[in-house]
Amino acid sequence: MRESHLHIVLVNQAPIPVFAYGGTERVVWDLGKALVSLGHRVSYLVPKGSHCPFAEVFALRAGQRWDTLIPADADLVHFQFNPAQPATIGKPWLMTQHGNSRVGEALPVNTVFVSADHAQRHGSSLHVHNGLDWDAYGPTRLDEPSADYLHFLAKAAWSVKNVRGAIRTASRAERRLEVLGGYRFNLRRGLRFTLSLRVRFHGMVGGEAKLALLRHSSGLLFPVRWHEPFGLAVIESLYFGAPIFATPYGALPELVGDENGVLLTSSQALADAIGHFVPARRRNHARACELFNAHNMARRYLNVYAWVLNGGQLHAKPPALREAASPLPWTD
Repeated sequence: MRESHLHIVLVNQAPIPVFAYGGTERVVWDLGKALVSLGHRVSYLVPKGSHCPFAEVFALRAGQRWDTLIPADADLVHFQFNPAQPATIGKPWLMTQHGNSRVGEALPVNTVFVSADHAQRHGSSLHVHNGLDWDAYGPTRLDEPSADYLHFLAKAAWSVKNVRGAIRTASRAERRLEVLGGYRFNLRRGLRFTLSLRVRFHGMVGGEAKLALLRHSSGLLFPVRWHEPFGLAVIESLYFGAPIFATPYGALPELVGDENGVLLTSSQALADAIGHFVPARRRNHARACELFNAHNMARRYLNVYAWVLNGGQLHAKPPALREAASPLPWTD
């Protein structure tokens, strides 16, 4: 089968196009768009109500056999979650594991991970770094002075994302903090109420409101307390020139070079580093553009697709997470 004429079906459980922040949905959208630009045909199998200008969309309906949902002329099916009833797929297929699975949970033999660390923790070496379509992110302000605030970009209700640590670190560094992905009062997963007026909460912000905050930020605070599978917030921040002040967990050392930021496990040490770090905004931007773009991601997936289409298995046995992902050390 000639690679230049593949019909690839991308299956995901979230609607398209992307609303608000997007996360995995944005990666899947950008992967499809890049595959089309490289000469392939893409279809999406996603929830009802979705639409897409560059690919045909089929409705994902719970409880139905896959062979009744997948287009008959598809060459390969790429799931973004672990499918039930895999025996009914009827086509060569693979799955990308986007998050941290449960310890001991057996994943499909044809599973791809999103970073080298993510793969290694599942007993694998097979990974494809996420990439994004940077043309969708609008202008940068790389030559203008950044504002006096830092930003936090994650689901603040998740304790492993450690918004408390970000707030403490920003306070010690005497910087304002813009929290994208959370609210001042939170009852989910434990009570939290932030009094400081130097911390502003924007909720699950997306679109231009989010991009404007990233565009002018002086840095991302990302002191996660788990093995981060990838970290889209990191590469989005780098794209706008922001240095990264984070913990060294999961994929973060793969994304952040020494010149792009500081990775530490102590609030005080991270705050001190913020005060002394000299950012190289153009270098940060170049790293995101060169290493973590959607076309790089699509080309790497095409290599994986070719192996699967030729009858190869990605692993000799089902990969599984070897140890729990959180909570990891952090000193407030």
